[in-house]
Amino acid sequence: MAIFHISFSNISAGKNRSAIASAAYRSGEKLFDDKEGKSYFYERSVRPESFILTPDNAPKWASDRQQLWNQVERKDRKANSRYAKEFNVALPVELSQAEQKALLTKYVQANFVNSGMVADVAIHRDHPDNPHAHVMLTNRPFNSDGSWGLKAKTQYIKDENGKQLLTKSGFPKQRKIWLVDWDKKKKLTSGGTTGRSALTKF
Repeated sequence: MAIFHISFSNISAGKNRSAIASAAYRSGEKLFDDKEGKSYFYERSVRPESFILTPDNAPKWASDRQQLWNQVERKDRKANSRYAKEFNVALPVELSQAEQKALLTKYVQANFVNSGMVADVAIHRDHPDNPHAHVMLTNRPFNSDGSWGLKAKTQYIKDENGKQLLTKSGFPKQRKIWLVDWDKKKKLTSGGTTGRSALTKF
């Protein structure tokens, strides 16, 4: 009987986490960090099986792990920028390695890549009884021309006459409008629910 497990977290500058280092650790690949001017490599006894899934409008460089995460860090440069979401999911030991990969790929494609995210997938099989995958997901969408899109936009709050409202400190009142639903708990919950069914059915 397969036991379902999935957990989500953020990889962000605010937690002093590097997207390049994170991708290198999970994939087992040596990656060069343009910003820091150094390479990251974490040797493993069993090399992970890694691959990248991209949406239709992603540029070709998004399929290159080193270019992808360097571009992400170059685009999001704030001290509290979130570079990626990550989830860790257990894979059914009852399935063959090929079946595990096929099932995981189908789940990631349907729940995240089809919504516009790039998914950097690394399957770890260090322990035969604990096959699992780490999946890093981009937070920022791509425009139709392959350039980075906006995650959110600022909307200024006005009264019924169209006059700008101000805060007590005299600053314009505003709110953030999300252009994607990827940060909403419902998105992750629905993905997890789908995964519970998809990743335990065989």
